[in-house]
Amino acid sequence: MKHLSLYLLTLSLLATTVQCEEADLSTLNNSYRIQCGNLIYSGNRTAVCFADKFLQRFKRETHLEVVPKFKPVRLDSNEIFDTPFCAWSGENSFKLSEDERKNLRDYLIKGGFIISSPGCSDENWDRSFRAEIKAIFPDNELVKIPMNHLIFKTVREITRLTTKRKHTTHLEGIFINGRLALVYTLDGVNEARYAKGCCCCGGDEITQASDLNVNILTYALLY
Repeated sequence: MKHLSLYLLTLSLLATTVQCEEADLSTLNNSYRIQCGNLIYSGNRTAVCFADKFLQRFKRETHLEVVPKFKPVRLDSNEIFDTPFCAWSGENSFKLSEDERKNLRDYLIKGGFIISSPGCSDENWDRSFRAEIKAIFPDNELVKIPMNHLIFKTVREITRLTTKRKHTTHLEGIFINGRLALVYTLDGVNEARYAKGCCCCGGDEITQASDLNVNILTYALLY
Protein backbone atom coordinates (compact mmCIF):
# COMPACT_ATOMS: atom_id res chain seq x y z
CA MET A 1 0.00 0.00 0.00
CA LYS A 2 2.87 2.35 0.73
CA HIS A 3 4.09 1.76 -2.82
CA LEU A 4 0.84 3.03 -4.33
CA SER A 5 0.92 6.18 -2.20
CA LEU A 6 4.47 6.93 -3.35
CA TYR A 7 3.57 6.14 -6.95
CA LEU A 8 0.62 8.53 -6.87
CA LEU A 9 2.65 11.26 -5.19
CA THR A 10 5.20 11.02 -7.99
CA LEU A 11 2.42 11.20 -10.58
CA SER A 12 0.96 14.24 -8.83
CA LEU A 13 4.32 16.01 -9.01
CA LEU A 14 4.65 14.94 -12.64
CA ALA A 15 1.19 16.35 -13.43
CA THR A 16 2.15 19.70 -11.92
CA THR A 17 5.29 19.75 -14.03
CA VAL A 18 3.38 18.82 -17.20
CA GLN A 19 0.90 21.63 -16.64
CA CYS A 20 3.75 24.17 -16.42
CA GLU A 21 4.38 23.51 -20.15
CA GLU A 22 8.11 24.31 -19.85
CA ALA A 23 8.95 20.87 -18.50
CA ASP A 24 11.64 18.72 -20.09
CA LEU A 25 9.38 15.68 -20.49
CA SER A 26 12.09 13.63 -22.19
CA THR A 27 14.17 13.76 -19.01
CA LEU A 28 11.21 12.80 -16.85
CA ASN A 29 10.15 9.99 -19.18
CA ASN A 30 13.61 8.44 -19.21
CA SER A 31 13.44 7.91 -15.45
CA TYR A 32 9.76 7.12 -14.99
CA ARG A 33 7.42 4.70 -16.75
CA ILE A 34 3.75 4.16 -15.96
CA GLN A 35 2.70 0.52 -15.67
CA CYS A 36 -0.97 -0.44 -16.12
CA GLY A 37 -2.37 -3.75 -14.95
CA ASN A 38 -4.76 -6.44 -16.10
CA LEU A 39 -6.43 -7.91 -13.01
CA ILE A 40 -6.27 -11.62 -12.25
CA TYR A 41 -9.10 -12.48 -9.87
CA SER A 42 -11.32 -15.28 -8.58
CA GLY A 43 -8.59 -17.87 -8.98
CA ASN A 44 -7.04 -17.39 -12.41
CA ARG A 45 -9.76 -15.37 -14.14
CA THR A 46 -8.54 -12.45 -16.23
CA ALA A 47 -9.46 -10.17 -19.11
CA VAL A 48 -8.81 -11.80 -22.47
CA CYS A 49 -10.99 -9.34 -24.38
CA PHE A 50 -9.72 -6.00 -23.00
CA ALA A 51 -7.18 -4.60 -25.47
CA ASP A 52 -4.22 -2.49 -24.34
CA LYS A 53 -3.85 -0.79 -27.74
CA PHE A 54 -4.98 2.56 -26.25
CA LEU A 55 -1.78 2.70 -24.17
CA GLN A 56 0.25 3.44 -27.31
CA ARG A 57 -2.15 6.22 -28.23
CA PHE A 58 -1.99 7.60 -24.68
CA LYS A 59 1.78 7.84 -25.00
CA ARG A 60 1.56 9.66 -28.35
CA GLU A 61 -1.08 12.15 -27.27
CA THR A 62 0.10 12.98 -23.74
CA HIS A 63 3.88 12.53 -24.22
CA LEU A 64 3.98 10.60 -20.94
CA GLU A 65 5.99 7.39 -20.84
CA VAL A 66 3.74 4.37 -20.37
CA VAL A 67 4.59 0.69 -20.72
CA PRO A 68 2.65 -0.21 -23.91
CA LYS A 69 1.35 -3.53 -22.58
CA PHE A 70 -0.80 -4.49 -19.60
CA LYS A 71 0.95 -6.37 -16.82
CA PRO A 72 -1.00 -9.28 -15.28
CA VAL A 73 -1.62 -8.36 -11.62
CA ARG A 74 -3.22 -10.60 -9.02
CA LEU A 75 -5.97 -8.85 -7.09
CA ASP A 76 -5.12 -10.82 -3.94
CA SER A 77 -1.43 -9.80 -3.96
CA ASN A 78 0.42 -6.70 -2.77
CA GLU A 79 1.60 -6.20 -6.35
CA ILE A 80 -1.61 -4.37 -7.15
CA PHE A 81 -0.43 -1.46 -4.98
CA ASP A 82 2.48 -0.89 -7.36
CA THR A 83 0.06 -0.34 -10.26
CA PRO A 84 -1.97 2.90 -10.32
CA PHE A 85 -4.39 1.87 -13.10
CA CYS A 86 -5.94 -1.55 -13.79
CA ALA A 87 -8.42 -3.04 -16.26
CA TRP A 88 -10.94 -5.53 -14.89
CA SER A 89 -12.97 -7.69 -17.25
CA GLY A 90 -14.05 -11.22 -18.07
CA GLU A 91 -16.99 -13.45 -18.91
CA ASN A 92 -19.42 -15.63 -16.90
CA SER A 93 -20.30 -15.46 -13.21
CA PHE A 94 -17.60 -15.09 -10.58
CA LYS A 95 -17.06 -14.50 -6.88
CA LEU A 96 -14.14 -12.75 -5.18
CA SER A 97 -12.32 -14.12 -2.14
CA GLU A 98 -12.20 -12.11 1.09
CA ASP A 99 -8.56 -11.21 0.40
CA GLU A 100 -9.51 -9.95 -3.05
CA ARG A 101 -12.37 -7.90 -1.63
CA LYS A 102 -10.12 -6.33 1.00
CA ASN A 103 -7.41 -5.51 -1.53
CA LEU A 104 -9.90 -4.01 -3.99
CA ARG A 105 -11.36 -1.79 -1.29
CA ASP A 106 -7.95 -0.69 0.00
CA TYR A 107 -6.63 -0.14 -3.52
CA LEU A 108 -9.42 2.22 -4.53
CA ILE A 109 -9.53 4.05 -1.21
CA LYS A 110 -5.77 4.65 -1.31
CA GLY A 111 -5.85 6.20 -4.78
CA GLY A 112 -5.81 3.34 -7.29
CA PHE A 113 -8.09 3.39 -10.33
CA ILE A 114 -9.99 0.66 -12.17
CA ILE A 115 -11.68 0.67 -15.57
CA SER A 116 -14.08 -2.21 -16.02
CA SER A 117 -16.51 -3.74 -18.49
CA PRO A 118 -17.43 -7.36 -19.21
CA GLY A 119 -16.16 -9.18 -22.25
CA CYS A 120 -18.86 -9.52 -24.93
CA SER A 121 -21.34 -7.53 -22.79
CA ASP A 122 -21.74 -10.67 -20.66
CA GLU A 123 -24.77 -10.18 -18.40
CA ASN A 124 -23.71 -12.93 -15.96
CA TRP A 125 -20.40 -11.15 -15.40
CA ASP A 126 -22.28 -7.86 -15.02
CA ARG A 127 -24.49 -9.31 -12.28
CA SER A 128 -21.48 -10.73 -10.42
CA PHE A 129 -19.60 -7.44 -10.73
CA ARG A 130 -22.51 -5.43 -9.33
CA ALA A 131 -22.97 -7.86 -6.44
CA GLU A 132 -19.27 -7.67 -5.53
CA ILE A 133 -19.20 -3.85 -5.68
CA LYS A 134 -22.28 -3.69 -3.45
CA ALA A 135 -20.66 -6.05 -0.94
CA ILE A 136 -17.34 -4.19 -0.94
CA PHE A 137 -18.72 -0.65 -1.00
CA PRO A 138 -22.15 -0.73 0.68
CA ASP A 139 -22.04 3.05 1.13
CA ASN A 140 -20.65 3.92 -2.33
CA GLU A 141 -23.14 2.94 -5.01
CA LEU A 142 -22.40 2.76 -8.71
CA VAL A 143 -23.84 5.99 -10.09
CA LYS A 144 -24.23 7.52 -13.54
CA ILE A 145 -21.28 9.75 -14.44
CA PRO A 146 -22.50 13.10 -15.83
CA MET A 147 -21.26 14.09 -19.28
CA ASN A 148 -19.67 17.26 -17.86
CA HIS A 149 -17.19 15.20 -15.82
CA LEU A 150 -13.48 15.66 -16.54
CA ILE A 151 -13.11 12.15 -17.99
CA PHE A 152 -14.98 13.38 -21.05
CA LYS A 153 -12.53 16.20 -21.80
CA THR A 154 -9.04 15.54 -20.41
CA VAL A 155 -7.54 14.85 -23.87
CA ARG A 156 -10.44 14.58 -26.33
CA GLU A 157 -13.83 16.28 -25.99
CA ILE A 158 -16.64 13.71 -25.83
CA THR A 159 -20.19 15.01 -25.76
CA ARG A 160 -22.19 11.83 -26.40
CA LEU A 161 -21.67 8.10 -26.00
CA THR A 162 -23.06 5.78 -28.65
CA THR A 163 -22.62 2.07 -29.26
CA LYS A 164 -22.05 -0.12 -32.29
CA ARG A 165 -25.73 -1.03 -32.11
CA LYS A 166 -26.63 2.63 -32.46
CA HIS A 167 -28.02 3.49 -29.06
CA THR A 168 -26.98 6.23 -26.65
CA THR A 169 -25.42 5.06 -23.41
CA HIS A 170 -23.57 6.29 -20.31
CA LEU A 171 -20.82 5.31 -17.88
CA GLU A 172 -21.21 4.40 -14.24
CA GLY A 173 -18.69 4.97 -11.50
CA ILE A 174 -17.72 4.72 -7.86
CA PHE A 175 -16.84 8.02 -6.17
CA ILE A 176 -14.74 7.88 -2.99
CA ASN A 177 -14.47 11.13 -1.04
CA GLY A 178 -15.45 12.99 -4.19
CA ARG A 179 -12.82 11.29 -6.37
CA LEU A 180 -13.87 9.05 -9.24
CA ALA A 181 -12.06 5.77 -8.53
CA LEU A 182 -13.76 3.23 -10.80
CA VAL A 183 -15.45 3.49 -14.20
CA TYR A 184 -17.81 0.76 -15.42
CA THR A 185 -20.00 0.07 -18.44
CA LEU A 186 -21.89 -3.01 -19.57
CA ASP A 187 -21.71 -1.78 -23.17
CA GLY A 188 -17.95 -2.18 -23.25
CA VAL A 189 -14.82 -0.12 -23.71
CA ASN A 190 -12.66 -3.19 -24.32
CA GLU A 191 -11.86 -2.59 -28.01
CA ALA A 192 -12.11 -6.35 -28.32
CA ARG A 193 -11.12 -6.42 -32.00
CA TYR A 194 -7.57 -5.55 -30.94
CA ALA A 195 -7.38 -8.09 -28.10
CA LYS A 196 -5.20 -11.09 -28.93
CA GLY A 197 -6.98 -14.34 -28.09
CA CYS A 198 -10.44 -12.78 -27.81
CA CYS A 199 -13.15 -14.84 -29.45
CA CYS A 200 -15.00 -11.70 -30.66
CA CYS A 201 -18.24 -13.45 -29.77
CA GLY A 202 -20.45 -10.40 -29.96
CA GLY A 203 -21.73 -7.95 -27.41
CA ASP A 204 -22.04 -4.24 -27.80
CA GLU A 205 -19.25 -1.69 -27.48
CA ILE A 206 -19.00 2.06 -27.14
CA THR A 207 -17.78 3.54 -30.41
CA GLN A 208 -15.77 6.23 -28.59
CA ALA A 209 -13.91 3.56 -26.56
CA SER A 210 -10.41 4.58 -27.66
CA ASP A 211 -11.00 8.27 -26.85
CA LEU A 212 -12.57 7.28 -23.55
CA ASN A 213 -9.75 5.00 -22.48
CA VAL A 214 -7.11 7.64 -23.18
CA ASN A 215 -9.17 10.26 -21.33
CA ILE A 216 -9.84 7.98 -18.37
CA LEU A 217 -6.18 6.95 -17.97
CA THR A 218 -5.15 10.61 -18.12
CA TYR A 219 -7.72 11.50 -15.47
CA ALA A 220 -6.69 8.56 -13.27
CA LEU A 221 -3.05 9.62 -13.28
CA LEU A 222 -3.39 13.39 -13.01
CA TYR A 223 -6.37 13.94 -10.67
